[in-house]
Amino acid sequence: MSWFSPARFIAVLVKEFIQMRRDRVTFAMMIGLPIVQLLLFGFAINSDPRHLPTLVEVHDDGPLVRAVLAGMAQSDYFDFIGVVYGPDAGEAALRRGAANFVVVIPEDFERDVVRGLRPDILVAADAADPAAIGGPVAALNGIVALASAQTLTGPLSSVATAPAPFNVIVQRAFNPEGKTSTNIVPGLLAIILSMTMVMITAVAIVKERERGTMEMLIATPVRPLEVMAGKILPYVLVGYVQTAVFLAAAFVLFSVPFEGSFLAFLIGFNLFILGNLALGFLISTVARSQMQAMQLSFFTILPSILLSGFMFPFAGMPGWAQTLGTGVPATHFIRLVRMVMLKGANSADVLGQFQALAIITAVFALLAMLRYRQTLD
Repeated sequence: MSWFSPARFIAVLVKEFIQMRRDRVTFAMMIGLPIVQLLLFGFAINSDPRHLPTLVEVHDDGPLVRAVLAGMAQSDYFDFIGVVYGPDAGEAALRRGAANFVVVIPEDFERDVVRGLRPDILVAADAADPAAIGGPVAALNGIVALASAQTLTGPLSSVATAPAPFNVIVQRAFNPEGKTSTNIVPGLLAIILSMTMVMITAVAIVKERERGTMEMLIATPVRPLEVMAGKILPYVLVGYVQTAVFLAAAFVLFSVPFEGSFLAFLIGFNLFILGNLALGFLISTVARSQMQAMQLSFFTILPSILLSGFMFPFAGMPGWAQTLGTGVPATHFIRLVRMVMLKGANSADVLGQFQALAIITAVFALLAMLRYRQTLD
């Protein structure tokens, strides 16, 4: 008997290809995952977002003001979407995420420029995501300098010389120091819960099917909704423990604030937990082995990391990627957590996130129950 037989080697090789062909989920993951990663990183990820929603509060409407605002709009960094009146309205828009910037032009601005008093233009920026506002803030000085040079001509040309005829004051709201950890740590909670809740639920249920205990449940009068609730609720407690440990570490190690309503956080947290557990249950109805359950769970985690605004600014993604990201539960939970922890939001401010999470959770639960019913048949 030779130490290596080509015939035996070919037999094992053919057997593996046949097994791979039969394992369609694994084969699809091998082909599909690199393609998805290529498309997301190549087209959807953009660390220099443009066309950020911007509001203005104008108390002086002269040619210099119009030139400055036109220069900001032509830069492609700022999209002016409306006008606000008073600091409270602007702050509320930033807190809700309706705008990334609020530009405030003070009264008698142009008169003070002509008199050499160097008035201030205030630009309030939502610094909860420092990466999103970094490019626009860096471009501001160049934009206003060009607008001044083009407008202050003739008799006013002396005003346009150094020092600058006016100042642009950038107020970084919700994260004055621009700390990356203040932005990343709250969003990390959504990623951790997604990874653990989906994978634990899917693998645990598939494990029971492999051991034969799921057939025992099917043989009983227990209904799909009862099985689903009984399997999911124990892991809710796991999510509570994870979140408690995470929040304690965020406060102690990174000094992340918690400015908003704890009730709003708790409601959103429970909706997010239930949505991820329902997704895990849905995956368990598709996977035939624990390996497949882990592979499918990882496939669902990838959009949570790349399309949710966790690592890359959501506003910098193209429209199709933002549409896909809107269907990801982590997108809405990350917004909710950042709004509550960093911006002092209450339940009314995050009502839209509640609704989105509730709809996504209901869809996952309905699909999971329908799939589970099919396995019964």
